Amino acid sequence: MKIEISNNGKWHQSLTIKMGVLVFLGLLFLIPLQMIKLVILERQKNSNAVRSEISDQWAIRQYVTGPVLNIPLKTIPKNKDEKVSFQTWHILPDQLEIKGEIHPEIRHRGIYKAVVYDSHLDFTGEFLIPDSYSIQDFEIQWKEAYYTLGITDNRGIRGNVKIETDSSEYEAVPGVKDTDLFKSGITFTPVITESISSHNFRISLNLSGSEGLFFIPVGKTTKTKISSTWNSPSFTGRFLPSKRTINSSGFIAEWLITNLNRNFPQSWIGSAYNINENFFGAELFLTVDHYQKAIRCAKYGLLFIALTFMVLIFLELTSEAKIHIFNYFLVALALALFFSLLTALSEHIGFSAAYLLSSVATIMMLTIFAKSFFAERKAVFIVSGLLVSLYAFIYIILSLNDFAFLAGNIGLFILLAIVMRFSGKINLFKKESMTDNQ
Repeated sequence: MKIEISNNGKWHQSLTIKMGVLVFLGLLFLIPLQMIKLVILERQKNSNAVRSEISDQWAIRQYVTGPVLNIPLKTIPKNKDEKVSFQTWHILPDQLEIKGEIHPEIRHRGIYKAVVYDSHLDFTGEFLIPDSYSIQDFEIQWKEAYYTLGITDNRGIRGNVKIETDSSEYEAVPGVKDTDLFKSGITFTPVITESISSHNFRISLNLSGSEGLFFIPVGKTTKTKISSTWNSPSFTGRFLPSKRTINSSGFIAEWLITNLNRNFPQSWIGSAYNINENFFGAELFLTVDHYQKAIRCAKYGLLFIALTFMVLIFLELTSEAKIHIFNYFLVALALALFFSLLTALSEHIGFSAAYLLSSVATIMMLTIFAKSFFAERKAVFIVSGLLVSLYAFIYIILSLNDFAFLAGNIGLFILLAIVMRFSGKINLFKKESMTDNQ
């Protein structure tokens, strides 16, 4: 008995095979999507490098510590064989009040930018000399006492700096005499009288830096008030402001920190404590980070391709139109190219404008392309409507920082329900049989 199988259908018109090829094609496009992500990361790396270069040439982010009163100590030998050594007694201010103004400026280099600033800071307060009974094994060198003010990058100091204390004024000298507390800064060498236990001080400092300005709460009570015209600050560090006001004209932030909020005392000898970890301040945050948004957007690349393929398949099953695999390939290529175009444009006109322009161009191109294989205008409108809804949905997700994950899951759940609703009305077995017999 001879059985002849006659099938004049073409293999690429089989629904099952076509869907399998489309799945493979969608997964294959993960490669160019990953390449686009790598390009975005490389551009972001270049932007960070330029930002660091501008900061290095201007002045890096500044951490200001102090002032601190330092009194050298000389050991008293207990016997003839013991060698004399020297240490430093560090005394922190009992009261410290800092008032400052930050004047930011955007610096550009090519298409990249960084924020730098000039600031004016006023330090006022009082030192109380502790009782010296706790350091009986040392000889206090009162005549060698000095004040230090820690500054991360001395290149940012503008003009002369003086300290007013005990009705006298002393000019700063560069560098610090010891590195127990900080590595760089300036030093004042006043005349300290042993009989006076209280010393008021005042320092005015013009300091430039980049990205942010931070302080160490060395006062037993540290009050800080910073104002600026920058309207997008990021308050970072161990302590957040007790009061803050942020609006379109800038920000005002106030901190109130006591010695009970930190893990070091008001005075000690040598380098017993690391105070630099207890910083607070304001970072001048650049709100437009188009590279980060472009990366987040590119993560939805496979979703763009899968949903577009799905709609085209449904339209193909419900109409007489036949779409070649090569056409699906071109559609996927256009969707992948959107992310590269978005990144390139966002470097010049910002993310929102670039997203709008790139999405409109992609939607128009795919809508015109859909007219070539869909005779009915209804099908073309469906494709166009899907793309508009998809791009709008992704933009909303990118805008919702805190609720992006929730909104994305709700949207995908609704979309899956719609797909299941429409697929239930299509007899796929019948369509498969009709396709194979054509």
